Amino acid sequence: MSIKAFVVDDSAVVRKFLSDTLIAGGIEVVGTASDPLFAWPKMEANWPDVLVLDVEMPRMDGITFLKKVMSERPTPVVMCSTLTEKGCETTLQALAAGAVSFVTKPKMGLKDFLEDRGNGLVDAVRAASRANLRALSGRAVAGRPGAPGLRVAPAPVRPMASAPLRPSSASGAMAETTDRVVAIGISTGGVQSIEVVLRQLDRTAPGIVMVQHMPERFTASFAARLNTVCDMEVLEARDGDRVINGRVLIAPGGKHMTLKRSGAQYVVEVRDGPLINHHRPSVDVLFRSVAACAGRNAIGLIMTGMGDDGARGLRDMHQTGAYTAAQDEASCVVFGMPAEAIKLGAHDDIVPLSEVAGWIRQTAARPLRRS
Repeated sequence: MSIKAFVVDDSAVVRKFLSDTLIAGGIEVVGTASDPLFAWPKMEANWPDVLVLDVEMPRMDGITFLKKVMSERPTPVVMCSTLTEKGCETTLQALAAGAVSFVTKPKMGLKDFLEDRGNGLVDAVRAASRANLRALSGRAVAGRPGAPGLRVAPAPVRPMASAPLRPSSASGAMAETTDRVVAIGISTGGVQSIEVVLRQLDRTAPGIVMVQHMPERFTASFAARLNTVCDMEVLEARDGDRVINGRVLIAPGGKHMTLKRSGAQYVVEVRDGPLINHHRPSVDVLFRSVAACAGRNAIGLIMTGMGDDGARGLRDMHQTGAYTAAQDEASCVVFGMPAEAIKLGAHDDIVPLSEVAGWIRQTAARPLRRS
């Protein structure tokens, strides 16, 4: 069955190119409109599977329309916004309000972007069509730090690989320290999901290094927004930043982030590099560096997201002695990355979103695995 999409954008040129791109990708475009007031009656006549929605439009902005859609007839929404400071902030508000994902339109070179069949729109719409909207709508935080009742689904016992990954040198993983570091990989559906987790953690929690798939500029706004609502300090990572208790370092969009040792401390390295698994930053890049640098001192978690980025890196962490978990299918917006990790046997536990923070706290208190 084909996916039905509806495009709302105030530019006729943009509507045409987005529609052509979707049609070329095998997606049926059932209608377009220049603003939400024109869109609603058209959508009622033939309701789409996915709505592609501009952020800034006359008469009614994208956020207001998104909230109307989600309250009256919940439908997967892909936001289409510009790479501007205002566009980034508004898009994050949309994701927090229930949008599944977003595609960024450059302020300059828009024509080239629109004509590029690989601009990510088709993949975003396909992923959105499979989104679990019940997970998106059920983001109430269950519990607070120290809340009892954690129920973690144990993974089936699997034999370890015959040749587990080892750190690249004897000085790689810090076997003599008890400092823990938490590595998280997350993508589609992550804006709401990670807020649920971080709101339940306080400044006694181990330092967290995280990749959320986002382009440049978005991660700075994302980190700043989380920093205002969480007890933990949340920062867009800079090269050389220390990983310390109570701090979350988010890989900047357009850069890879790796974990390194600096004496008895952990620091991050932020650098350029090729796309890995179609992403920069890549979860696999982060997880593999954590496996090599922190070994069994690490805790790894892979959460909602499309594709398989991070699955092999989480397996590397698991094989070096880290405790690892995958978010469960019922609470994922898109059960892609966790599903691939589970297929590889990269996890110790499968955890619902509401209990991820408790799992992190309990795991950080567990003794290190024997080497």
